[in-house]
Amino acid sequence: MGSRGPIPKREAERMGHSKPETPLDKVDAVGPVAIPKANAKWHPVAKHIYESLQPSGQAKFYEPSDWSTAYLLAESLSRDLNPQFVGLSEKNSVMKDGTRTTETKPVMQRLPLKGASLAAYLKGFAALGVTEGDRRRMGIEIDRRKVEKPAVVRKLADYRDPFAG
Repeated sequence: MGSRGPIPKREAERMGHSKPETPLDKVDAVGPVAIPKANAKWHPVAKHIYESLQPSGQAKFYEPSDWSTAYLLAESLSRDLNPQFVGLSEKNSVMKDGTRTTETKPVMQRLPLKGASLAAYLKGFAALGVTEGDRRRMGIEIDRRKVEKPAVVRKLADYRDPFAG
């Protein structure tokens, strides 16, 4: 079904007769992938989304082009969420000598995120497999297990009766 239609079931939920629509073609790549650092000037929401990708399970499959796409999406999202130029304000003032001056300043405001922009961001992040449904459509499953605390090992001496001779 590709990227449309219902979200595919997890592998464990399938009956076994469902096979991928297209055969898998593998390419060998050598070396680690360099991950660009988040821009310190980004809006906190954009920075949080970008930084949440690296520890996510699907990042195992990311290539440099995927990280560049994520960087571009975060940069654009940050610009949309930060205050934007909406016009100029003029301030008229009278000097001590009686002359008039007009001073113009840019007006910056936070604007609501446009629906079309949000749709574009969601589509871009879907291509990166950011949500569970996106990953299932891509055939990726992440089975995150809880970190179990190591068992406490006690020394035999701890069990001996301290009052025994």
